[in-house]
Amino acid sequence: MLILLPICRNLLSFLRGTCSCCRRTLRKQLDHNLTFHKLVAYALALFTAVHIIAHLFNLERYNQSQQATDGSLPAVLSKMHLQGRDWLNPIHSNQTTVEYVAFTTIPGLTGIIITLVLILMVTSSTEFIRRNYFEVFWYTHHLFIIYFTGLVIHGIAGLVRGQTEASMEEVPPRRCAHYLTHEDEDCRHDCCKDPEFGSIPAESWKWVLAPVLLYIFERILRVWRARQKVVVTKVVMHPARVLELQMKKKGFRMEVGQYIFINCPAISLLEWHPFTLTSAPEEDFFSVHIRVAGDWTERLIDIFQQQKLEMPRIEVDGPFGTASEDVFQYEVAMLVGAGIGVTPFASILKSIWYKFQQADQTLKTKKIYFYWLCRDTGAFAWFNDLLASLEQKMAQSGKADFLTYRLFLTGWNTSIANNVALRFDTPMDTVTGLRHKTIFGRPMWNSEFAAVAAAHPRSVVGVFLCGPGALAKSLQKSCHQHSSLDPRKVKFYFNKENF
Repeated sequence: MLILLPICRNLLSFLRGTCSCCRRTLRKQLDHNLTFHKLVAYALALFTAVHIIAHLFNLERYNQSQQATDGSLPAVLSKMHLQGRDWLNPIHSNQTTVEYVAFTTIPGLTGIIITLVLILMVTSSTEFIRRNYFEVFWYTHHLFIIYFTGLVIHGIAGLVRGQTEASMEEVPPRRCAHYLTHEDEDCRHDCCKDPEFGSIPAESWKWVLAPVLLYIFERILRVWRARQKVVVTKVVMHPARVLELQMKKKGFRMEVGQYIFINCPAISLLEWHPFTLTSAPEEDFFSVHIRVAGDWTERLIDIFQQQKLEMPRIEVDGPFGTASEDVFQYEVAMLVGAGIGVTPFASILKSIWYKFQQADQTLKTKKIYFYWLCRDTGAFAWFNDLLASLEQKMAQSGKADFLTYRLFLTGWNTSIANNVALRFDTPMDTVTGLRHKTIFGRPMWNSEFAAVAAAHPRSVVGVFLCGPGALAKSLQKSCHQHSSLDPRKVKFYFNKENF
């Protein structure tokens, strides 16, 4: 049941919307849906192993009881089928083996099938497979249909049996076991009756039915939304092979930091990939920026680069909520993007630009710190115009201190370093053309957090990351280190994009 709920994206988006007035810690739990999904999957794998081992031991005991001739209770119960009475032991012959039961019965066959499916799904979900062979992960994960079907069928044959409730009252096992092993034809005691056995009813469907129906509704909703027409209004190729798609879709409404799933039927009818929206809610279109990160994205970029008269068809599902939606709930926000991970913050900064344009007085956020880490100078190019516009607009509005941004170049060569050194005294940055100078190297996060804590000693600071796991651990550690135990003083809350 719990394995399906965390991946019902529409349900999570609905809960995120309805929990907008709930405590921050409660809303943050929704951002850990994939982590919870993985933990449930690992627990499922563990208990599956325990279940299999227990059945193997049980079948071995059944086999020994069938072959026993010592008149013991297990031996007597195993021979009851020979007198035409109710049977308890599913092994009815001395020649029957555990392997025979496993491969010739419905519980055995379905058990083997769903175990193999579970192994395939778990092993193909490792980070290495997902990053390098996403198609393998995508297709094997859809074996869950076979898994749940097998799970429902698994217990219907009634291989596991027990004494019926009515018989338990008439022939209590503790009191009557002796009479069964020492049967007397003239016995007139209540215990001389034959115990009745029946199949233990399969109940897995009770646990599976509700989440499966919910998930089916979720998939139907996704298919219906995906079939709605999407118009690609503009295609822009940015440096470093970053593709920008601007699109329109009837009834599409978004919030900052949300993401969508995109499918291109010309590449694959079944593959859907998540991309963060880079447009603002105030714009009359929605956009994504896509860089090469595998076969699918490379083929998509090639298709749009080679397009002729007709635009390739694109299908869109979403939008779906993320942690970045809460950015305007904080008085102070620290936005950290690594490479293309800047995309959710593009949406946020654009929205801020529009709010300044419209003189929005409801904006709760008073200060934003923006950090962008890139390996090469080309990655900065497509975002420079937005930062330059924000600089200018905020200066005109008398709020030049509202946004503090730092751009970090983590990879460079001697030519870039020499060029920067020669133009060090120029007012504009040599790399980006912005007022703030590009910093070579990686941020000293302890220093950055200490400075923010000193500048806002009584504020609640939201830290938002879209980037790799190693950076997430570093930021989370800094959040804990620099948060005060005093509730009246500075507190850092860490939020990470997960999809």
